[in-house]
Amino acid sequence: MVQTYRLSNGLRIIHRPSLSEISYCGIAVNTGTRDEYAGEFGMAHFVEHMLFKGTKKRKAHHIANRMENVGGDLNAYTTKEDTFYYTAFLGEYFPRAVELLSDILFHSEFAPGQIEREREVILDEINSYHDAPSELIFDDFENMVFARHDIGHYILGEPESLHSFNRDTILRFVRRQYQPSEMVFFSTGKTSFEKVIRQMEKFFSVTQEASPVKQRVAPGLFTPWTEKLYKNTSQSHVMLGYNTFDMHHPQKYALYMINNILGGGSMNSRLNVSLREKHGLVYNVESSVNFYTDTGLFAFYFASDPKQRERCIRLIGKEIEKLKESGLTPMQLSLAKRQWKGQLGIAVENSETSALAMAKNYLHFDRYTSLDELFSRIDAITSFQVKEVTNEIFSSTPFELSYL
Repeated sequence: MVQTYRLSNGLRIIHRPSLSEISYCGIAVNTGTRDEYAGEFGMAHFVEHMLFKGTKKRKAHHIANRMENVGGDLNAYTTKEDTFYYTAFLGEYFPRAVELLSDILFHSEFAPGQIEREREVILDEINSYHDAPSELIFDDFENMVFARHDIGHYILGEPESLHSFNRDTILRFVRRQYQPSEMVFFSTGKTSFEKVIRQMEKFFSVTQEASPVKQRVAPGLFTPWTEKLYKNTSQSHVMLGYNTFDMHHPQKYALYMINNILGGGSMNSRLNVSLREKHGLVYNVESSVNFYTDTGLFAFYFASDPKQRERCIRLIGKEIEKLKESGLTPMQLSLAKRQWKGQLGIAVENSETSALAMAKNYLHFDRYTSLDELFSRIDAITSFQVKEVTNEIFSSTPFELSYL
């Protein structure tokens, strides 16, 4: 159902028709924290903030009100590898949304006064983040795993680097990374594809002076370590992790399923049943898998009474060993597939989540993966695959970070 197009400047467009009165559109930029040079740490996130702070024809409040005045909203976020700017609105305001996105992306002023104000906002954001150990530990852990590599930096940056940002350094980053050829425009809604193309040709057919985009270098495998940080918390917060493969690897779907089985978002995940329901040791235990373009990380997180920390780690190891040794019975495999397919089907019903996933998929793979195709890939997973991937990923000593 999706339609695609490429502008002469290299900007890619993907549109999915919808009968909904609500439309979504936005820009996915193939740049994130790992695309910063030394001295730029935090720049990708800083630019995301600054694009809302004024253009050649709009002040910050004009940008904020442009979509909100017609009941829409405008949002953005930054990751290690990409940055998203998007808006939701009634379909009739599609031209308004496209023009606004074009204005902030290509005509932002980066006024010195706004830079100073936003620097203070982000410094406060960093401070508040340090007050939330259950969130901070994820970044601390990943930064330690990928230490001395571009992925191993905080998305928010460090106070030292933030204080060095000025209009010239920001413009240099934007000219280098925000090139049309590194962007995907995505939209869903009733707007015809012909109208989408007309509006994009009108507002996004820009050419601009650019410097070479920073080239990404894949990290190697890192030697596992154990780190204990002493913090003033009532619980022990613990992360365990393993190197894994990248987002292009054919076995990633099997690993997604393993993640769902062990510590996914459902109450019947094996770790939740063991650590919480059976033994009463934790309120929250979960696993996650982060695939990047050239590497990946599988991680477990839990928070417990400090006296129960070691026991929780042993129980996680026990569940891993069971999966390594026994794999899945035909019935367990069938149930795991049905559960995951149901979760994906429900997620697609969230229009915003669906639009963002479509954009990310097109940004990194230059193609769209439909729900039916995902279901086919899930159906093709075998018990042998699950056992093989489990043994491949979890046979090494894990990385461990604990807040004590």
